[in-house]
This record gives sequence, C-alpha cells and structure tokens, in this order.
Amino acid sequence: MLTHHVDQLYKDFDLGIPPSFDKDGILKLTIASYPIQMRKLDVGAYFSALIGPLPTLEREEFLLKLMKANFLGQGTGGGVVGLKEDESFLTLSLNLPYEMDYTSFKEAVEEFINYLEYWKGEIERHERDRMS
Repeated sequence: MLTHHVDQLYKDFDLGIPPSFDKDGILKLTIASYPIQMRKLDVGAYFSALIGPLPTLEREEFLLKLMKANFLGQGTGGGVVGLKEDESFLTLSLNLPYEMDYTSFKEAVEEFINYLEYWKGEIERHERDRMS
C-alpha cells in the first residue's frame, strides 16, 4: 500500500521515477527540495526530515517554543519536532497509520512539508531577530 501511495504521489507531482524501499524498509524521497526518509512500520509509516540547525542565540527560548509546539501536536500537525542525536539539527517526524487512503496520505505529506517550511522559517526568524 505505501509503495502504491508513493508511486501515485510522484506521478501527481511529476517528481520523476519514484524511489524504492531498501532492504531495511527505508525510502528516501525528496519533495519540494526537502530530503525525507520514510520507514515502513508494522502499524504504518514513519516520516522524518531535518529542518535546520538549532539556533545558537537564546537557544533555551527557542527550545521552549518547540516544547509548546509539540504539546498535543498543535504546532506540528501531529508530528514531533526533535533534535538530531548530536543536537546540531532540528528534526520533524510523523507517524502515519497503515490504513490510510491515498488522499489522506497525500494530505499528510503536504502538511508535513508545510510544517517543515514553517519551522525552517521560524529558525531563520529567530536568528535574524536575535542578531539585530
């Protein structure tokens, strides 16, 4: 089912030849210039992507903003903003249920991209405001 949804997504957005899942159940795709990893799970799919570097100026203030966004998924579309293992980059991740029709899948991917763009802009805004 996931392979079909990805194939259809690539066709709808004219993204070229759709990628395939590797032996570990991971699919690497690029949408709107965002590299995204999708992993097959027994209960659905897991999306993850790098948003951008963690701000260096007033870091705690920005992390507090992220905690508020993560609360009940209100600022993340049901996803989670987190940190890469070395705490250098912010990430966005989202779990999707297995039983999802294509329209819901497509909307979830679009929303995921929208939140990536939003948080990338928030990082840039935070850094710019602190430098001026």
